[in-house]
Amino acid sequence: MNTFDFKPQLFSTLKSYNKKTFMSDLMAGVIVGIVALPLAIAFGIASGVTPEKGIITAIVAGFIISMLGGSKVQIGGPTGAFIIIIYGIIQKYGLEGLTIATIMAGVFLILFGLLKLGTIIKYIPYPIVVGFTSGIAVTIFTTQIKDLFGLSIDSVPSDFVDKWICYISNFSTADIWCSIVGIVSVIIIAITPKFSKKIPGSLVAIIVMTIAALLLKQYCGITSIETIGDRFNVSNEIPNMQVPAMTWDTIKSLVPPALTIAVLGAIESLLSATVADGVIGDHHNSNTELIAQGVANLASPLFGGIPATGAIARTMTNINNGGRTPVAGIIHAVVLLLIFLFFMPLAKYIPMACLAGVLVIVSYGMCGWRSFVALMKNPKSDVTVLLITFFLTIIFDLTVAIEVGLIIACLLFMKRMSETTDVKVIMDEINEESDIVKGNLEHLTIPQGVEVYEINGPYFFGAGNKFEEIMAAFGDRPKVRIIRMRKVPFVDSTGIHNLTNLCIMSKNEGIQIVLSGVNEKVHSQLQKAKFYDLIGKDNICSHINLALERAKEIIK
Repeated sequence: MNTFDFKPQLFSTLKSYNKKTFMSDLMAGVIVGIVALPLAIAFGIASGVTPEKGIITAIVAGFIISMLGGSKVQIGGPTGAFIIIIYGIIQKYGLEGLTIATIMAGVFLILFGLLKLGTIIKYIPYPIVVGFTSGIAVTIFTTQIKDLFGLSIDSVPSDFVDKWICYISNFSTADIWCSIVGIVSVIIIAITPKFSKKIPGSLVAIIVMTIAALLLKQYCGITSIETIGDRFNVSNEIPNMQVPAMTWDTIKSLVPPALTIAVLGAIESLLSATVADGVIGDHHNSNTELIAQGVANLASPLFGGIPATGAIARTMTNINNGGRTPVAGIIHAVVLLLIFLFFMPLAKYIPMACLAGVLVIVSYGMCGWRSFVALMKNPKSDVTVLLITFFLTIIFDLTVAIEVGLIIACLLFMKRMSETTDVKVIMDEINEESDIVKGNLEHLTIPQGVEVYEINGPYFFGAGNKFEEIMAAFGDRPKVRIIRMRKVPFVDSTGIHNLTNLCIMSKNEGIQIVLSGVNEKVHSQLQKAKFYDLIGKDNICSHINLALERAKEIIK
């Protein structure tokens, strides 16, 4: 397996494991498990599935990601980033479609890892990451308005703008008690960290507001506060493993959403692992992490779960409470399993408005408004990518946003790379002594009938037409054109094609091309392309002074 760079951190950390480390991991795992409980329930419901499916995902995927992952402290499970994707897939393809798409995403993630794409994925432009993360946050917030205020709406439109129009026109139907539960939940979650760093505010809010809702119903006769039990049948039974029926047509139709899940899962998990590395002073294995994420997303849907990835907030909670090995993540999954088996029936009393409050805080944490504002001061190209990705996410969907954002980023990258390469014409004398053989300074005057061009930077598709532009500007007909390539680190097929065309055009006009200072890598590429057959080996020179001597011979 070393060929595929698969090295789970669990096995390497167990070699030096001791009782002190275990006690630290045990404490961290228990706390993270408690923190993950309300989030798993909230993410499950917001995604359009039952609450227990969110917990099943946290148990199965969390266990596998910690056991097989490339990070020592990564905590996996359902995250807010997937809410909008999952909801959209369910609306279009149903629960079975979601299961198949998640399994396909797992396969894609494993392939990413086996092909060693972990380091490449981390180079996705930052404006794209901020744009779709902020867009997801705004979308999550938008979906929680109905439950937060207890609005009496039979059907909420799926379109972002239509949602807000619907909310505004129906805001008069808001329930005062639901609104109080939702707003107080937000306040409790926001202020809890000021009193305790270890006790999660979401758990405090759920306990307090669930008790408050029960008391209001029991002693005050207030029955308008909707709870999880009013909307779902809550079960603590572990579902049997089921493999969905797949057809080729279904698989083809689910490739785009599956790729979206895979790419987003890869970005989220590697971003989380990178942030964790900076805190604990470690370095994760990106490709191993992707393979673990893939296996987790293969297993989770077989037990009724939803897509999972690395969760930054839970990973940081793990680190802050002493977790330093994957054992903490495994304990977190076991704690969730015990809670699921023995306390899950109590979840039916949790108010929906309280869960909406939890997701409002989650969306605020995701929005990264400080990063968004900071990026608005960057170059216009970055701002363009940021805004396009952001608005496409909230107006259309994340699949479109990622696709268009990546295309724009690639186009901008090509443009910037082409700007790093320039072609200049040297008219009279060459003064750069770094490329001159000592004792031959008198040969560096450019003879009559010779033009010297110098390429600075990679000669690839983005800079391929610069020769034509330069020569068109001069419009003269020298006898020899010397092309200095000492500062060309590589040449691609487009660059070779353009050089070939230049040689053919020059030959038709009676002009000889001479290359100077070609490095070993570029020389090998040109040789494989049989470029030298076109101009002859005598016209390939290692130094500019030799190229000038060759030019004089050609003129004579």
